[in-house]
Amino acid sequence: MHAAAYQALNMPHTFEAIRTPHEELAARVDDLRNGLVFGLCVTVPHKTAVVALADELSPSVAIIGAANTLVRVERRIVAHNTDSPALALELLALAPELRARSYGGAAIVLGAGGASRAAIAALALDLGVARVVVKARAFADSLRAKAFASSLQKALATAGSRTEIVTSDLRPSASDAEAIAIVQGTSAGMTGADSGDGVAAAIDWQSLSGDACAIDVVYAPPVTPFLRAASARQLRCANGLGMLARQGALAFQLWLGREAPFEAMRAAIDGI
Repeated sequence: MHAAAYQALNMPHTFEAIRTPHEELAARVDDLRNGLVFGLCVTVPHKTAVVALADELSPSVAIIGAANTLVRVERRIVAHNTDSPALALELLALAPELRARSYGGAAIVLGAGGASRAAIAALALDLGVARVVVKARAFADSLRAKAFASSLQKALATAGSRTEIVTSDLRPSASDAEAIAIVQGTSAGMTGADSGDGVAAAIDWQSLSGDACAIDVVYAPPVTPFLRAASARQLRCANGLGMLARQGALAFQLWLGREAPFEAMRAAIDGI
């Protein structure tokens, strides 16, 4: 998708994968600091470790605890997580009225990993949702649930967010009816992973308002049990392909200081 962006704008840039062992990570970041590259995209397993090598963290990185985009600003390295604003943009594309609900309504996030934390940051920082219910298998352990909510609540408060974090195990609840957005943030349903039936069953779909929307961060396969359940309820819904393109477009803009050709980038990855 980055190659498609450069081609669309007639730019000479290239985007290349550089396999980087952990012991070479600091040197790779220094390549950016010294201007040898325009920017760095960081993927697993370095998203957490690279945070300590940055000079400045965006608010979403401080909340998520991981970065996927590094930008050079006068030899200083600024770490961003573009997954969070990308997800916010996808939610707004599905439900534009969410923009007018600042500090209102509730949302549900399934999972407690990196993608789920990015979803929480999007809902809290970008959309101003009043309450986020985080459902995860791990929260059957009340101590783990309490620790998760406490640390995340503190991080959100530091970022100026008033969003309340509530934790629950993976089961439907009558309170699901209050949700205006549901984000499936685990690998469940992904090709080669858990079937996804469990996370789909964690929502009381029939109690939801027909105005709610749903996003699954999984994009392979394009339709998961979660999305089938959302479609059966006739909700506005999408898989993670748009989010993938949007986070790439945001990284492009951070690196190069110009608007990315989003449609060209999205078209380049359709069907993957």
